[in-house]
Amino acid sequence: MLRPKTVLNCWHRLDQPKGLTTGMTERTAYFNGEYLPESKVCVSFRDRGFNLGDAVFDAERTFGGEIFRLKAHIDRLYRSLEKASIDPGLTPAEMTDITRETVARNLPLLAPGEDYWVMQRVTRGLNVVGGELWQSSGATVIVECTPLPLAARAPMLRDGLDVFTPSHRRVPPESLDPNIKSHNYLNLVMADLEIRDRAAHAWAMLLDTRGFVSEGIGSNVFFVKDGELLTPKADYVLPGVSRAVVLELAAAEGVVAHEVDISPEQARSADEAFITSTSFCICPVRSYDEARLDKTGIPGPITRRLIDAFAEEAQFDFVGQYLDALTK
Repeated sequence: MLRPKTVLNCWHRLDQPKGLTTGMTERTAYFNGEYLPESKVCVSFRDRGFNLGDAVFDAERTFGGEIFRLKAHIDRLYRSLEKASIDPGLTPAEMTDITRETVARNLPLLAPGEDYWVMQRVTRGLNVVGGELWQSSGATVIVECTPLPLAARAPMLRDGLDVFTPSHRRVPPESLDPNIKSHNYLNLVMADLEIRDRAAHAWAMLLDTRGFVSEGIGSNVFFVKDGELLTPKADYVLPGVSRAVVLELAAAEGVVAHEVDISPEQARSADEAFITSTSFCICPVRSYDEARLDKTGIPGPITRRLIDAFAEEAQFDFVGQYLDALTK
């Protein structure tokens, strides 16, 4: 079985980052051309990302200190930027280098067994005082990382999620292209708050405005029925990088996958289900709107195959990393 790599081994393969000081105790973030202690990164209250949600972002995770599928995430970030008509003032290659440098500077602060969530955040910039609403300064660019919430999320990976359908519907593509990964998460946040107290491991999975299953906060969903995978169409969700990895792995494993409209009734009658996300990778679902989906155990057989294949692809036992956090 794959075991989590140690950050120490990964660190030995990297060059000493520029600007690292002995006894460093605060994480570093990139902010508009500078690498600063997090406490010195201050976004203006006039920034459009703050007062209008006018910003896009993307998020990766590290495995043993190494960023997974960084190119795919940077490519998606720049697709979001293009669709939102935001110019970051940086090329994809420059954003990639900044991201790697940010992680490298922060690796010494990782505790044994930890890994980072890594994020690029780009706003349209500041409102122009006295100007029109559509006017703004140059973009605000932040690249930062924070330790993954391993201990907090480990019970969900161990026991499975309890998924609920909130009353809130996902913003339709006619209103906002779901392929823009924007800072405006209020729709998803309200759905999450609505179901949060229904179970210990509650997770909101919104319907689209047509009444079909769409997505949850930072997550895509898969169902297993008669040995085949079903997942919502990319037209109505933000297709995650982890979702794409699972579709690749399913094809390699000989598991047939369909991107289709899925009704709540189909979701409740599935043999298995799981969500994909950057942090979880794959997390099993034990119930959907109180219908049990764990009759064959958690995770189910197809979910287990894909978890194992994902771990092989990443060369990292991410489930073991989460479960190890429960003993610390």
